[in-house]
Amino acid sequence: MVAFRVGIDENGLGPRLGPLVVTAVTAATEGDGNKRAESRPRGKLASRLGDSKALVSFGDTALGEAWARAVAMRSGAPASTPDEVARALSLDAAEELRRPCPRDHAAQCWATHDERFEASDEIVAAVLGDLDKLASLGVSISRVRVAIVCTQRLNDGIARGLSRFDLDLHAMERLALDARAATGRDVIVTCGKVGGFDRYAPHFGPLAGWLHTTIVEGRARSEYALPALGRLAFVRDADAGHLLVAMASLVGKWMRDLLMNRIVRYHRQDDDTLPRASGYHDPVTSRFVEASALARKRRALPDACFERRSLARDAALAGRGS
Repeated sequence: MVAFRVGIDENGLGPRLGPLVVTAVTAATEGDGNKRAESRPRGKLASRLGDSKALVSFGDTALGEAWARAVAMRSGAPASTPDEVARALSLDAAEELRRPCPRDHAAQCWATHDERFEASDEIVAAVLGDLDKLASLGVSISRVRVAIVCTQRLNDGIARGLSRFDLDLHAMERLALDARAATGRDVIVTCGKVGGFDRYAPHFGPLAGWLHTTIVEGRARSEYALPALGRLAFVRDADAGHLLVAMASLVGKWMRDLLMNRIVRYHRQDDDTLPRASGYHDPVTSRFVEASALARKRRALPDACFERRSLARDAALAGRGS
């Protein structure tokens, strides 16, 4: 019998700049594929699909791009430019993503000039072959969707008393519901652990108020059964040991880099001496923030659209159970 499994992971939870990106990969599984989808990739596949922290890095996400292009192509969506791939995979329409943008600064996040693919045709062909091989082994990738939470939306959440961990969790919930709606069947969802949470139900957003049964809650795994959704688990280090979560993490890293590079290009148009920042808490990003401050003020770019704020409890949630 065919089951539908979903792997979800986040990229960009902790940076100073740029969006939070949460990605879901849905697969129809059967036979040995039921176990394979929830296991560490093996053999040659492991060289192209595994722990994203080991396979890609900022400025070198060609492998993540290859997976993003391959799944977009297999879905029949336009995939001749990075922006076409991003639009094909986005959970939200472009109009919704742009809705919070200041009129004069939408280009900071959405301008596509000078974008080009980095992955070679050979890598993309190899990944397409991997998708065919997985299908023959009982794991047919049927859907990939990416939830993009921009800096303005993150800051709006902070203003409402929501931590970045809450917003990450809520994006995962949206993606789980999207997978359930797309398949028309209950889904088995595995997510990377969110912050220091052990108990998730009190923090639910889209799933708040839903009937649920707690299966287990702990540091390594928290899992729930929800009528009309299926099973929803949060697993520590899932990106290293769960095939679908690993794929989600690779695609998400590419998407996050694509969007962060747009921010850097936008500000380098005003000052081409600005460094190519990753957006994370590092010296290069600090220089980028400091060196662009006067130009941002002159151009009247709202701070809330550029740099993330945080709640005092973010640090505590990152280090303990909740």
